[in-house]
Amino acid sequence: MAPATRLCTAVLPLRQVSATVTKSALACRVARALHHQPPQPAKVVPVYGTGPPPEPPTPNPEFTDASARIARRRRQAELLKQAKEVRAAASARNAASKAGSASPQSKSTGLKKRFWKEVSVQEIDGALQVHLDARPLRHPTTKKIIRLPLSKRALATALAIEWDQLVSAQEATRQHLIPLTSLVCRAIDIGEDDAAHQGDGEAPIRASIASVLIRYLDTDSLLCWAPAVDVNDPASPSSTFNDEGKSLRDVQEEVAMPVVSYLTTRVWPGVTIQPVLDENSIMPRQQEPGTREVVMGWILGLSEWELAGLERATLGGKSLLAAARLVVEWSEGGAGVVNAEAAEEGGKRFGVEEAAKAVSVEVEWQTGRWGEVEDTHDVEKEDVRRQFGSVVLLVSGQGKA
Repeated sequence: MAPATRLCTAVLPLRQVSATVTKSALACRVARALHHQPPQPAKVVPVYGTGPPPEPPTPNPEFTDASARIARRRRQAELLKQAKEVRAAASARNAASKAGSASPQSKSTGLKKRFWKEVSVQEIDGALQVHLDARPLRHPTTKKIIRLPLSKRALATALAIEWDQLVSAQEATRQHLIPLTSLVCRAIDIGEDDAAHQGDGEAPIRASIASVLIRYLDTDSLLCWAPAVDVNDPASPSSTFNDEGKSLRDVQEEVAMPVVSYLTTRVWPGVTIQPVLDENSIMPRQQEPGTREVVMGWILGLSEWELAGLERATLGGKSLLAAARLVVEWSEGGAGVVNAEAAEEGGKRFGVEEAAKAVSVEVEWQTGRWGEVEDTHDVEKEDVRRQFGSVVLLVSGQGKA
């Protein structure tokens, strides 16, 4: 503001000064708001692309070809093995340096080599034994010789193959490398515990297994069905159909009902098995009164081989019904079948493949829609079949295998 203007505003009253300033500010705003040029239209860049869209990306043959995938996994396994050897050597050097030893290679663990050359099955004193050269296979805890009934020659042969595939004695200390041996030892422990508590009531191991397995009856994977198709909401997940025009619930019912019918006709006559999930609830409901007592009594009456197999199959497939059907189908002792003359549905035996598909209906449905995760779904699929196969070997005999 000029000096003359300051002088004038200094002598003017305060009200007149504020009015003068307000009018000046308003005039400036109006002047800035007016356009002196017409607005220019936007310049749209033309589309230069012509022809069809590009081809979709193709997967690497390494991930689609089975042989290439197997070769890649073998390379990965070899790299992991080399990394373990490097870490083991480094840890050995560190331990030797701490202990003051000049030659760590002089220390031998005794487990890195395989001390047996041949594995055989021999019949001794009315039982089958697996021999590592001249040494009989023993229980890892009790150190007793593992003796199998003469009727379980297939089980003894599979046990011998398992030990023949080991490359060192150190691998025998890892349970995931000797799953069949651990299952056989579990059955032997149940039998010895039953003999030790004979006449004293229920054996502790048998009672604990029964109490764990009976809880699967209320959350059985064969009885957890998807909601019914909602005709008013075609976009809901329950309204999705497969290539055969069936919903997930239809497929689950087709798989579960023959198993339930078989058990309620031949094993637990008069018992009613119902789905454990309501339409609008995520909390499972219990079975009718008396059902749990009948099933519990059947579990407690199984032999040590059948009980160990039922435990392995139930934990592997999260289904007591599928495990019971598998054990009853292949057990050489019948597994407590009450009505053996009842007709079977379909005439086909309930084997490893049927049991694995029964407990994996929803997984197969989802992977069929969205794809399979490599090294996850395929590994779980084979692991379930491996566990069910070990159960069949455990409970079957010469008349059932």
